[in-house]
Amino acid sequence: MIFVDKPFVSDFLRETIRKNDFPVVKTKIAKELGFNNGPNMLDEVDAIQKAKSSENISIYTTSENSIGWIARHLSFTDLPEKIDLFKDKVKFRTLTKPMYPDFYFRKVHLDDLENLSVKNIPMPFIIKPAIGFFSMAVHKVTNPGEWEQTKKAIKSEILSVKDLYPMEVLNTTSFIIEECIEGEEFAVDAYFNATGEPVILNIYQHIFSSSEDVSDRIYISSKEIIESNIDQFSVFLKETGKLAKVKNFPVHAEIRRDHTGSVLPIEINPMRFGGWCTTPDMTYFAYGFNSYEYYFSQTRPDWNQILKNKQGKLYSIIVLDNSTGIEGDRITAFDYDMLLSNFEKPLELRRINYKEYPVFGFLFTETREKNFSELERILKSDLREFITDL
Repeated sequence: MIFVDKPFVSDFLRETIRKNDFPVVKTKIAKELGFNNGPNMLDEVDAIQKAKSSENISIYTTSENSIGWIARHLSFTDLPEKIDLFKDKVKFRTLTKPMYPDFYFRKVHLDDLENLSVKNIPMPFIIKPAIGFFSMAVHKVTNPGEWEQTKKAIKSEILSVKDLYPMEVLNTTSFIIEECIEGEEFAVDAYFNATGEPVILNIYQHIFSSSEDVSDRIYISSKEIIESNIDQFSVFLKETGKLAKVKNFPVHAEIRRDHTGSVLPIEINPMRFGGWCTTPDMTYFAYGFNSYEYYFSQTRPDWNQILKNKQGKLYSIIVLDNSTGIEGDRITAFDYDMLLSNFEKPLELRRINYKEYPVFGFLFTETREKNFSELERILKSDLREFITDL
């Protein structure tokens, strides 16, 4: 069954649910999002009973906002515990410590940040909410002189996003400090099937504008990216799945490969693929198969067949986060037509209410490898060229 929730449910997912009659739990938010009637709608009581009568029920959430409902109503299963293992970054590091015994991390409470000495913390390090989302309040500290400014930035960001997400999704009362994993970064949509085997549904490379950049601007998938990484990432997910003992469990994993070629996890997000219906929907636009359907039907992609005729093509998710430095309330317009004119083959544009969320939208594109410069331009842009402000 599927839990739909804010901030966003795509038309593609809505059509997938309708076409397949996937059961949707009729929560208050689901009703607000237009999921009211139909043979596939499950009352909350029926959803609880369905979970009780199924040994390994397959559940998908469009948003981690639904984690709270699962914790409250499905506590008779081990699902809340499994979710917490991944969602809480401190617990996740503890879980994977047998795989990475020398990896440095520590938990620190928000109230203790002000007086925290970073003298004995290995640098560079990353600090981020122990329960976080969407690169919010994530910072890289490369030397002790940056610490004071980092603390100020964290406090400012906490104030700006404090009412956007429930505590189960973004909780800034505690943070994790961990050693910085240098190297290439990737995002992986996958699920653990009924026997606990990982099935990879797509691989995206997360590219950055500089070594200091921690934003989510561009994720790229391609034939080369998938073929050169799928075997190693499958082994990593298999080892992680054994430690967590998960089955019928969708994940969105963020991974880095360091200079030695070793794979280390940044984090693994539970019960969903990429947020805001981005990466699973883009998989269909790029490769022609439906990640939601593959998860519920326990289907494994035939990558040899899927990647035929994909040579030289880049499939990108461009996150149009508000990097202008101007609050959304002060912006009167965003020129989406001008944005689209910068790309040779836009596949899908999703406009977001930037006055409610700190993002203008999401753009899916297909780009020839030899025209990579169009991606470089948007990667380095602060997006001010597209806005009109007060």
